[in-house]
Amino acid sequence: MLIGFFATSLGSALVFLFKNEIKERTQTLFLGFASGIMVAASVWSLIIPAIEQSEHLGKLSFVPAASGFLLGGLFLILIDHIVPHMHRNGEEEGPKSTLRKSTRLFLAVTIHNIPEGLAVGFALGAAASDNPTVSFISALGLAIGIAIQNFPEGAAVSLPMRNSMSRTQAFAYGTFSGAVEPVSALVGFFLANHLTALQPYLLSFSAGAMIFVVAEDLIPDSKLEEHPHAGAVSTMLGFVVMMILDVALG
Repeated sequence: MLIGFFATSLGSALVFLFKNEIKERTQTLFLGFASGIMVAASVWSLIIPAIEQSEHLGKLSFVPAASGFLLGGLFLILIDHIVPHMHRNGEEEGPKSTLRKSTRLFLAVTIHNIPEGLAVGFALGAAASDNPTVSFISALGLAIGIAIQNFPEGAAVSLPMRNSMSRTQAFAYGTFSGAVEPVSALVGFFLANHLTALQPYLLSFSAGAMIFVVAEDLIPDSKLEEHPHAGAVSTMLGFVVMMILDVALG
C-alpha cells in the first residue's frame, strides 16, 4: 500500500536536482507512459477480474464491470465539482476559492491519486478474501505498475511549484499529494475484503476512475498534438510494461 507513496516522494525529490521545470517533450514522455500504465492496469488488473468474478451471471456478466466503471467516472466528476483545484494547463474546476495556485494544483493531483490507491486496496482486499481471480502477486504487480507512473507524476507536481516556493516546500507538496494513496488503499482493502459480493463493482469502479483521470488530465496535459510520436510510443510502452507485469506476476 505504501509503494506508490514512496515512488511519488522519490519523483518529488527531483526538485533538488533540476533548476527548472521538466522540458515539454520530456513531460510528454512521462505523462504518455503514465497513461499507458493506467489504461493497462485498468483493463488487465481490474476490469477483466471483475468480469471473471461475474461469470455466474451468464450473458449479463458485463453488468457489474460496466456499472462500476461508469460509477468510478461519476465519482471523480462529483469530487471535481466539490473540491476547488487547478489543472496543469491552468483550467480551474470546483467552487471559486481564494486558495493559492500551488494549493489548487496540489489538490488536483491529490484528488486523482485516490483511484490509484483504491485500485491497489481493492485488489489486495480481493486477494485476501481468497478470490481465485485475484492473487497477492498480481495485486503487487498492480502496485508496482502504479508506482512506476507515480515517479514522474511526483516530479510533475514538485518542479512547477519551484517557481513560487522553496525546493523543500515544493518537495513537501509533491510528497503529500501521494499521501492519499495508502489511506485510500486501506479503505479499499477493508471494503473489498468484507463486502466480497461487491468486489466486481469495486474493482471496475477504480478502473473507471483511473480511465477518467487519463482522459481528463494525463492525455491533454501530455500535449500529444505537439509531440504525437513521442507521446504515442511512450503510451504504448507504458501499456506493455503494465501488461507484462500483470501477466508475469499474475
